[in-house]
Amino acid sequence: MKKVLFVATVVKAHIMVFHLPFLNWFKENGYETYVCAKNDYENKEDCVIPYCDYYYDLPFERSPIKLNNFKTYNQLKEIIESNEFDIIHCHTPMGGALTRIAARNARKKNTNVIYTAHGFHFYKGAPIANWLLYYPIERYLARYTDELITINKEDFRRAKRFKAMHIEYIPGVGLDLNKVNSFKVDKKLKCKELGLPNNVFFLLSVGELNKNKNHEVIITALAKLKNSQIHYIICGQGVLEQKLRNLSIELGIERQVHLLGFRKDISDIYKISDLFVFPSFREGLSVSLMEAMANGLPVVCSNIRGNSDLIEGGKGGYLVKPNDVKGFVKYIGKLKSDKELRSMFGENNLQQIKNYTIENVISDMEIIYNKLMNSKADERENIAYNK
Repeated sequence: MKKVLFVATVVKAHIMVFHLPFLNWFKENGYETYVCAKNDYENKEDCVIPYCDYYYDLPFERSPIKLNNFKTYNQLKEIIESNEFDIIHCHTPMGGALTRIAARNARKKNTNVIYTAHGFHFYKGAPIANWLLYYPIERYLARYTDELITINKEDFRRAKRFKAMHIEYIPGVGLDLNKVNSFKVDKKLKCKELGLPNNVFFLLSVGELNKNKNHEVIITALAKLKNSQIHYIICGQGVLEQKLRNLSIELGIERQVHLLGFRKDISDIYKISDLFVFPSFREGLSVSLMEAMANGLPVVCSNIRGNSDLIEGGKGGYLVKPNDVKGFVKYIGKLKSDKELRSMFGENNLQQIKNYTIENVISDMEIIYNKLMNSKADERENIAYNK
């Protein structure tokens, strides 16, 4: 039986979010499926991966200098060398790095190694330390990669300088539009459930409460708008929660800022919102931004890699520099006061997002998987013939 191995740093925040449709595809096409990733569930027994035949809980760490990664490497190498995988598809910086090193010998035995870069840590405007550390590592490891996949155009242009066997651009991880469009939400009832006013203009951000997501710039902009009818919903959890609460209190807008934490009803919250705001410093190709577009929301977001792939300024929203408070104030205010413009941008985003559906991405990946398998099959036939 054919075998495929998926590797990522964590299960809950990566495998379960991005890769179940692809594991399902492999199961339907006769593969035995394996997953290596860290069990990041609070209750470890909640870690049940659909379409997975064999799961290995490995102690991946995000930081490249953590000692646990040496242990992870040894375990990963043993798993790879004790199985004859047809395809290994690795993700996340540490998952991708350790896997490609561990699979060097396996590639000589006709295993195909694929690495999907969900957003290089080196990018236009990145700290110099990122370039010094991550760029040479990714450039070096490309030589151990049969297929290097990028999900935004900036990364693709840069990756073309690397020496992977093949380099492809795939438009993201895929969005299931059927799930997005399959239901409606009563805004009044949902607001009552969440303890929110239902007759105000809602800004929405979705993402971890960390420095990269840059939520404080929107809180600052909201204070400068001086409009009590504009409220800001933030869905996500993280280390900056208290800092964001303190900032909203300091600026006197604590009644307008709603930190809702980790949510299982994000789909409902998109549907009661009026404008998606997304001021991140770094993204690969954001799923939350794509979900906002699929819900017909206009957008004001940072003009960075990935975001600029999805949003064309003046058509689906506005792009501003991440720390440009005045820019966010200007465009939030403009869209708040112009319902027709919001509707036009929302309709544009509904059309644009059709290029990023899960059906399109699976179709693109199917071509890549089959191409690699056929290539290795031809290689084996040539070896046998020459013997």
